[in-house]
Amino acid sequence: MEFKVSSAELLKGVVNVSKAIPAKTSLPILENFLFVLTGDGLRITASDQELTLQTTVAVESTREEGSIAVPARQLIELLKALPDQPIDIKTSGAGSFDCIWNNGNSSLPYFPAEDFPEIKGVGEQARNVTFPADVLLEGINSTVYATADDEMRPTMNGIFFDMGEQSTTLVASDSHKLICYTTPAVKMEEGASFILHKKPAAVIKSLLDKETEPVQVAFDEGNVTFRFGNMMMLCRLVVGKYPRYRDVIPQKNANILRIDRLQLLNTVRRVAVCANKASNHIKFDLKPGQLEITAQDLGFALAAYEKIECDYAGENLSVGFKSSFLIEILSNMGCETLLMKFADARKAALIVPSEDDEANGKLCGIIMPMMVS
Repeated sequence: MEFKVSSAELLKGVVNVSKAIPAKTSLPILENFLFVLTGDGLRITASDQELTLQTTVAVESTREEGSIAVPARQLIELLKALPDQPIDIKTSGAGSFDCIWNNGNSSLPYFPAEDFPEIKGVGEQARNVTFPADVLLEGINSTVYATADDEMRPTMNGIFFDMGEQSTTLVASDSHKLICYTTPAVKMEEGASFILHKKPAAVIKSLLDKETEPVQVAFDEGNVTFRFGNMMMLCRLVVGKYPRYRDVIPQKNANILRIDRLQLLNTVRRVAVCANKASNHIKFDLKPGQLEITAQDLGFALAAYEKIECDYAGENLSVGFKSSFLIEILSNMGCETLLMKFADARKAALIVPSEDDEANGKLCGIIMPMMVS
């Protein structure tokens, strides 16, 4: 193998796929990138066998095609230390490859490409759907924080993609809170669904940050691929049946609070400083035109109280919440004004953007209450 490539372009490619390099592995070959050089393109692959990332970097010239596995950590450190310039990479017969730049060179070991595990994609019966990049990014951003860490119920540890004829909904829940993001921009004539684990969801979120091209998604019963630009991500899906999330979305919560989102968020943050550190319990006391938020920790003689004038229509209510859950939901909603809809102190509260907001119907959050002492 022998070729010339921009050091900056090569660095960008290896950094993007390095997110799939495992921190610990019983297969040392997975600590390497797989380089496959054909024509004017260098395909770079990294995998931990659950998650695979692949990109193609354009090379300036190719003198000899080939494929090798190269050590990931050392190559990234070398490229980060180099200023942007053309570098020559070529293998020698002694099991090493040379990186040659303007006024220096280095020699690193390589391993046979055949040692790298075979990467198998989705099957021939895979379903296909296209997501606008900004829609997929917004959907993952809006939901991934609400996923669980539950060894007993692995389906809750990912984002549920529920695709139908009219719209697609991304859902995440840890049983204490539930977030739904719905978009009409993605539809499937025949409904389909899959569960994407939170780790690959976070990876694709980071890769889509500046992406504008549509994302081509293909999935079967066990795997899913995302293709966009010069990137490909392949990962295993979470196997199992996701709970019937629509059944728990409140439909008749008649007590409605309309309030500025940032005002409520900042008030909850201030009051929660004095909440019990184990329970993070805060209390809402709702009366027409008024919201009082309180917290206390009797063990450390801490207490906080704040009153907000607001638009509240409904019965007088005292409702308890875990402040950390409420802060997460409020922080990840982008609307200016939101509605909190309550049935009573024991049933889930619904949080949605106000009807004056363009995002109405796109995003909704559900939070379970805590008992008020």
